[in-house]
Amino acid sequence: MNGATTSGELRAHNRVRLLRAVHDCGARHTRSQLTRDLRLARGTASVLVAGLAEERLLHEEPAPEHVRGRPTQIPGPHPDGPIALAVDVREDAWELAACELGGRVTVLGVRPHDGTPEGALALLGEAVAAHRARLGHRVVGLGVALAGPVRHGGLVDIAHLGWRSVDVPHLLGGAAPSPLIVGNDTAFAALAEARRGRLRGVRVGLHLHVDFDLGGVLVVDGHPLGGATGVGAEFGHMPLTGSGRPCLCGAIGCWGMDVGANALLRHVGLAYGGGRGREQAEHVLATSEQAVAANAGALGRGIAALVNAHDPEVVTLSGHGPELRERAGEALLGACEPVLMAIRRERPPRIESSALGWRGSLLGAMESVFDAFLTTEGLELWRKSHPDQARDTPDAQSVTHSTPARERPV
Repeated sequence: MNGATTSGELRAHNRVRLLRAVHDCGARHTRSQLTRDLRLARGTASVLVAGLAEERLLHEEPAPEHVRGRPTQIPGPHPDGPIALAVDVREDAWELAACELGGRVTVLGVRPHDGTPEGALALLGEAVAAHRARLGHRVVGLGVALAGPVRHGGLVDIAHLGWRSVDVPHLLGGAAPSPLIVGNDTAFAALAEARRGRLRGVRVGLHLHVDFDLGGVLVVDGHPLGGATGVGAEFGHMPLTGSGRPCLCGAIGCWGMDVGANALLRHVGLAYGGGRGREQAEHVLATSEQAVAANAGALGRGIAALVNAHDPEVVTLSGHGPELRERAGEALLGACEPVLMAIRRERPPRIESSALGWRGSLLGAMESVFDAFLTTEGLELWRKSHPDQARDTPDAQSVTHSTPARERPV
């Protein structure tokens, strides 16, 4: 039951369902498919699509000729429709993108930074403000992925960069749109993998993201588990490999000390830390079999410990994880198997590379914004911010444009 008690409430509920379905399918399903999937009457679906087109939320295009059945349309993002701004702030650079309903991403800028909070976030705030001014009321929120645990909605700690209780909203400045959703990069990558990757439809999965450091999170029924205060699942800071090295987080023997770009650099005697050395680490990853095998072995041992604890169906890897799996798969699996409980060895979970590559954290930041927007409240705010649009026009036809929605630049 959806809780709707009036025809108006039911219509609002179905509007959200339809937009969510268009977004989740990547704007690839025909109106007929969506009508069947949502169990709507054809007339109801037509009225809903027409109304959403009038409100500049959807735009329909003809389905390709090879689609079976009667001629139909494919609902997708409107050329003047909502935009989620999303940012992936890595240790040495950030990437800012505009994302449309359905998940199409347009990269707006990539910029290196010096690893300090001010150097990373102040210029980012200026870039966000400039694009928000250009895109205007189309911007429905900003999602920011960061390589560390996030507390209280915006305080981030990145131990290997020396960031402690950094106030992200403050450094971005007052021009950041609302809602501003700040989250951990691995949790966002896991969310995207559950929506658009290899954890889709998986009841219990484990996602690991390997960059300079290592992050991980458990995903249950499509939702990354963040813990009681939002900073749970810091698997990279568990003593899973027997190391006694002190970590900058304050603990000893963290798994992340042995997996990732920093560990690769340390293995061959190069300087590491502070978000420096990405190119050197990629060179080590491509040329040093010994360093890669050590990294992959540590990854495999940690995976086995987490499998014993959480019993996932699938383990997905992003960042450098797929390269470690490809270049040193035998070392990874050879280190994993002996650590597994006997009952786990009988049917171990699949270990797979992410379907989204390095883009997962950015896509997860996008999903967090659309999760907030695709609600009855979010759509009502959109309607109120567009007073010049037609309202509640049951017989309105779909809007057509000289430039198709999926070809028009953001």
